[in-house]
Amino acid sequence: MNKRRELLIAVGAGAFAASFASFGQQPRKIWRVGFLSQRNRPNSFQSDVFGAFLDGLFELGYAEGKNLVVEWRFADGDNSRLPALANDLVHTKVDVILASGTPAASAAKNATTSIPIVIASINDPVGLGLVKSLSRPAGNITGLANLSADLVPKQLEMLRRISPNLTRAGFLTNPGNPSHATSEEQVRSASKKIGVNVSSYKAANPREIESAFASMAGQKVQGVIVAADQYFRERRVQLAELALKHRLLSVVPNAEYVEAGGLMSYGSNVLSIYRRAATFVDKILKGSRPSDLPVEQPTKLELIINGKTAKALGLKIPESLLISADKVIE
Repeated sequence: MNKRRELLIAVGAGAFAASFASFGQQPRKIWRVGFLSQRNRPNSFQSDVFGAFLDGLFELGYAEGKNLVVEWRFADGDNSRLPALANDLVHTKVDVILASGTPAASAAKNATTSIPIVIASINDPVGLGLVKSLSRPAGNITGLANLSADLVPKQLEMLRRISPNLTRAGFLTNPGNPSHATSEEQVRSASKKIGVNVSSYKAANPREIESAFASMAGQKVQGVIVAADQYFRERRVQLAELALKHRLLSVVPNAEYVEAGGLMSYGSNVLSIYRRAATFVDKILKGSRPSDLPVEQPTKLELIINGKTAKALGLKIPESLLISADKVIE
């Protein structure tokens, strides 16, 4: 074989090897995760509960700019925008949707029956028709519930423990949150058992929130339970200020509200819920079907008390509550 032919064979073999190698090195999959919420976009994810979702994904090997794109969609407190935002995520062809809160979950459900949906911090997903059952979701939805309706009787009981003479309480709900109907049923049933007259007050914007608290004060309400709701979370400082202004004892959904000035919370740890939601997303991206992943409920509930708010109200928190509290803010 002459040298020229040997050279051509060597070059051809090298080109074939290079071609084969490049064929074997497939580009890394970039996962697209849609995130839908009725809330405003946080100024910083690091200081927000939604940041726990990103932290959870990072711990599982996902990082924005490497193998992950998060398509964030926020309704800025306007639930009427959620259907269009959900449809936009579907058209973007995301691999999975994380729906934060009940209105967002309902919008996502109506937008798609094929794209997997992970729900986070949802009250009564079975009663709302999001899943068939907690153990067997059956459709394209799974995730985490928050037990908020089931906790209302306990929250009312705690109001009574703080103030044994309490006879009138208010229950603040958002008419745009369909899960609050269940919560209202629970609080009515509980109120009859302990002899406290509970009235419901509805609010969906800052003006209505202020009006609701003014009505409570005018009707001699002594304490208020704030229903778990993403919009109320956005207004937690206003809620705390109005409760203090009208000298109302307040039981709020979680620690964020207490840190904003609410008197006391009893509920699930929201940070852990969003961090845990990342594991559902991971399992789905790795091939699991939502229908095979049971909906989880919180395994630990937290009692958080704001000692500064108690002092401002001239209130002495019972020692039994202080001892059992997970955290007391002083």
